[in-house]
Amino acid sequence: MRIAVVALGKIGLPLAVQFADSGHEVIGVDVNPKTVDAVNAGVEPFPGEAHLQKKLSALVPAGRLRATTNYAEAIPGSDAVVVVVPLFVDESTWEPDFAWMDAATRDIATHLTPGTLVSYETTLPVGTTRERWVPLLEEGSGLTEGADFHIVFSPERVLTGRVFADLRRYPKLIGGLSDAGAARAREFYEAVLQFDERTDLARPNGVWDLGSAEAAEMAKLAETTYRDVNIGLANQFGLFAAGHGIDVYQVIEACNSQPYSHIHRPGIAVGGHCIPVYPRLYLATDPDADIVRSARLLNASMPDRMVERAAGLLGDLSGLETVVLGVSYRGGVKESAFSGVFPTVEALRARGANVRVHDPLYSDDELRSLGFEPYALGEELDLAVVQTDHADYRRLTPAQLPGIRLLVDGRNATDAGAWAGTPRIVVGAG
Repeated sequence: MRIAVVALGKIGLPLAVQFADSGHEVIGVDVNPKTVDAVNAGVEPFPGEAHLQKKLSALVPAGRLRATTNYAEAIPGSDAVVVVVPLFVDESTWEPDFAWMDAATRDIATHLTPGTLVSYETTLPVGTTRERWVPLLEEGSGLTEGADFHIVFSPERVLTGRVFADLRRYPKLIGGLSDAGAARAREFYEAVLQFDERTDLARPNGVWDLGSAEAAEMAKLAETTYRDVNIGLANQFGLFAAGHGIDVYQVIEACNSQPYSHIHRPGIAVGGHCIPVYPRLYLATDPDADIVRSARLLNASMPDRMVERAAGLLGDLSGLETVVLGVSYRGGVKESAFSGVFPTVEALRARGANVRVHDPLYSDDELRSLGFEPYALGEELDLAVVQTDHADYRRLTPAQLPGIRLLVDGRNATDAGAWAGTPRIVVGAG
């Protein structure tokens, strides 16, 4: 098959590589010329994705994968077009911002040819595939969905850093607008993906047709919103436990020993492209979902709550030398999207603290480009806040933070024994 992948980011590029590695001709489209140049040179444009560089080094010279900024080179004649363009959410209104996706869809429509399957993998509010993309593609192409081409929604379900493994492990969900479209989608994904055997699933691992685009859209929103609500519940338990001398981690461990309890861990922040964002996409079409809204608001408040707790123990934070440990939203991954570092630094600065930031994955120049003053372990300080559960921080000791008066471990990542004699607080415990 000839396949076009639109947007070569941290999900789109591994997908393009997966398709090419399965024996197909793939051309990727991206608006960033530097990304396109890197791909065409066989060089990964971002670090940290397992096996990506090795596969690029083999596929690009073999002519199986190339990239362009020009839709006219990629879309016409394609058997399938897979769209992984980012969808943003307005921070003040929580409404989805479709600007990039609309622009990409119009460009696809301009060059769309009969017989093409268009698969949207970007997470969407329920109803978007049918109500937004069909009219845009039909209007721009002059073609009719269901007769001249097919649209399907098939959400990506992978984590950056382990995309290729996740593509094998998790069922590929599809939802078409017609039986014929769903059949085309099944045929396509079975030709480009390989699946691990899973005896824990109710049916064989592989392509799962959910019956409609709306069901597939909701499935992706539900599985990620569940995690945000679960974390919100864990945070609620943690806040209560901390005020009553209870170790919430022991409580959670005890609860989860029973097979019907799956309580997540509390923490200072929920970051990344997915979990903080997708509940808001769900709320865009179900505004009465109070439990979703409450959990999202509680999770968003955790950085300020932890800083307020530190202020209560230390008194006025004005002038205190403070470090936030960790820029990444997740340990071991160099990605700052919606990271808790930003609201944590803001909360500390609002209380007058002198704030610096440390992260073993980021250079000093990269920290400065994000608006942070770098900190080096061994420099004098008063207060430290662990924001990311990097492996380095699990071995952290007071000797590396001379003069420290309080450690706020927002991830319960540090060794309590190593901090005996130094004030240390975590979410859900003293």
